[in-house]
Amino acid sequence: MTVFFSILFVLLAINAILLIFSVNGAKERFLKPIQRIPETSTTKIFPRETVEAEYKEAV
Repeated sequence: MTVFFSILFVLLAINAILLIFSVNGAKERFLKPIQRIPETSTTKIFPRETVEAEYKEAV
């Protein structure tokens, strides 16, 4: 029984430590400024996307 509780408490401690690091990392990412996409950016359209696809009739 004591082995079970010792393993349980060790796993809970590891879980708490990982949770703290995860929350701190998420806070740092949240505080970074968001990069805006410039309105002058051009979108690349590939030739196969501009041509309408022709489908053969299924027999």
